[in-house]
Amino acid sequence: MRSRYTAYCLAREHYLLDSWHPSTRPGQLNLTDDVPAQWIGLKIVATGAGGALDTHGTVEFVARHKRNGKARRLHEVSRFVRENGRWYYLDGKLD
Repeated sequence: MRSRYTAYCLAREHYLLDSWHPSTRPGQLNLTDDVPAQWIGLKIVATGAGGALDTHGTVEFVARHKRNGKARRLHEVSRFVRENGRWYYLDGKLD
């Protein structure tokens, strides 16, 4: 989760798409809007599963950012799946 947050901060579209599960991965992301977000913080609220023997896991987080000087927050419960020893973002449910 932290690596994906960092990729959003740095607008690393390639990494985000590469770490997204192929079954739910979009064709592209638009990280270079006319007014990009300024990411200012990530708080992990809770995790579920995701251990050494698990194939699925969840991460609940709050990510804060500013756009056009207005503070915003993204509260999501993300689902991850591990395949061939690698974790992939599957999808998320916004709160």
